[in-house]
Amino acid sequence: MEYVLIVISAIFVNNIVLSQFLGICPFLGVSKKISTGIGMTGAVTFVMVIATIVTFFIQKAVLEPFGVEYLQTITFILVIASLVQLVEIMLKKVSPPLYQALGVFLPLITTNCAILGVAILALGLEDTNIVKSVVFAISHAVGFGLALITFSGIREQLDLMDIPKGMKGTPIALVVAGLLALAFMGFAGIV
Repeated sequence: MEYVLIVISAIFVNNIVLSQFLGICPFLGVSKKISTGIGMTGAVTFVMVIATIVTFFIQKAVLEPFGVEYLQTITFILVIASLVQLVEIMLKKVSPPLYQALGVFLPLITTNCAILGVAILALGLEDTNIVKSVVFAISHAVGFGLALITFSGIREQLDLMDIPKGMKGTPIALVVAGLLALAFMGFAGIV
């Protein structure tokens, strides 16, 4: 039951983008097309889960035993940067069109605070263990993907609509993001 609560909470109630406001840059940056939103979701999911696993073991095996927990943030950033380089190399070889579509936003995963935030928040769970941390990371990645893909679909539809000139582009996107966040707040009573 505890894992079900983690999943529902991470995806709907405490959505990493719409509730905790982490990962806004890729959320607004690559949300113009559903295809790039799906690609970014895959890349963020891979990096988020692997980063959570690696940082969990680094925290438990190196930082805590040696009493250097204050190096947590810089260590985690280095791990995430390395993983993003791995994803970038893989995408360049496996899917060049997706690599081109993600463009500058792929290296921005390195500084995506959602990934760092999930890695740090996973260590703060009550009675944390590796399984709980991985479920936490996967759930937050799914929540990120749900928000991003939903937002991408809405933005594609907005491009087809007649919107006043002053609201085109970023202004209407921010209004829609706010409305989407309000919609997700409706799930707050579930958990």
